[in-house]
This record gives sequence, C-alpha cells and structure tokens, in this order.
Amino acid sequence: MESHLGMLREDGIHVDMNHLKNGEVNLGTSIMAINFRDGVILGADSRTTTGAYIANRVTDKLTQVHDTIWCCRSGSAADTQAIADIVQYYLGMYGIVNEEAPMTQTAAAIFQDLCYDHKDQLSAGIIIAGYDQRHGGQVYSIPLGGSLHKQAYAIGGSGSTYIYGYCDANWRENMTEQEGVDFVKGALREAIKWDGSSGGVIRMVVLTADGAQRHLYLPDNGYTGPGTARA
Repeated sequence: MESHLGMLREDGIHVDMNHLKNGEVNLGTSIMAINFRDGVILGADSRTTTGAYIANRVTDKLTQVHDTIWCCRSGSAADTQAIADIVQYYLGMYGIVNEEAPMTQTAAAIFQDLCYDHKDQLSAGIIIAGYDQRHGGQVYSIPLGGSLHKQAYAIGGSGSTYIYGYCDANWRENMTEQEGVDFVKGALREAIKWDGSSGGVIRMVVLTADGAQRHLYLPDNGYTGPGTARA
C-alpha cells in the first residue's frame, strides 16, 4: 500500500515526497501582474524549491522577453526558463523581419502556442505583461493547460490561492503608480505570509512608456532601492 507521504499532493502546501528522488526544481511561488494608469506592474516572490527543500531564496522569476514585455514564471524552473528563451528569440526575429516592436498580445500568443502544444510535457504557469504604443499596458495569463486570458490583473502560483480575497477587496481600476506598487506589495506580502512555498524577497518591475524600472522589497516593507532593467 502506498505510504501516506507518497500520496501527498503537490499544491504548494503538501509535497509529493517522490519528487525528492527526482530533484525537480519548482518555482512553488506567488506571481502577479496588474494594469495601472500609466502601464503595468509585475511582481513575484523569490523562493525556489527542490521537493520539500528550499533551493534558492533569491530567485528572479521576472523575465524580460523584449524591450517592454516581461513575464512572471511559475511551475518548473527549467520548463519556464526554456519557454521564455524561445519566446525571446521569436520576438527578436519578429522585430527584425517586421521592422517594428512586437505588441504584448503577440508575445502572449507565442507563449500560448508553446504552452498549449506541449501541455502534456510542461509544468508552466505564465503571466505576460507589457507596454506598447498601440494598446498601452496589457496583462495576459496562461495557467496550466495553455489557455490564454486577458485580465486587468492576474495572480498565479501556489500563493495565489491565499490572496484572491485580498485582491478582490483592494483592486481598483486606474490606480496611480504608487497605488499599484502598494497593491502588488501588499498582496505578495500576504502570499508569502501564508504560503509555505513562497518566500524570500519581493521583486517588482514597473513598465511604462519610459521603459522598465526594477524594485526590490523585503516582505516586512523594507525597500532596497530601484534599479534599471537591462534592455
């Protein structure tokens, strides 16, 4: 008869102990992205786990795939890194062939094609957010299975199950940048507090017509200062 430990579900709270043998690295995580008045904000915690063990406390789960298009990654670290690398390549080729920057929805469509076509082989939940001159800020989410959803804000990862109420109660359309940053920071702080698979620091990217600005916060509200994202 299978042991009780072997039957535990891997949902961010319970861990399949058989994965300890495989050494699978997962971004058991809390990720989100929102629209605000002037663009979009992406945020994520920084904990990466291998089975029940914390493999990295300061992982960067916010990945740039074009000048003003980024994604948040949850699921298998290897799967999501590979997908982001492929999308970055395609978007680079798109810009060369069409002599114009790709739109956020173009990036989301490429992500969806990859995630849906290989849904049986991948463990990947992706949130795409970006800013373009035609549509402004846009947020798309691709949960496990490869469906695509355009949303005003999107949350994902194991920690998201703890903050649906927080987000519903505090979300407002047309927030200022500071209000958006406070909303994302507050939601991720709650996710880190309650989800055992989320932790570390809060990383954030603010995307506007002026480009990308990175921020780093400690969960206790400490701010370490802004940084300029690489193009």
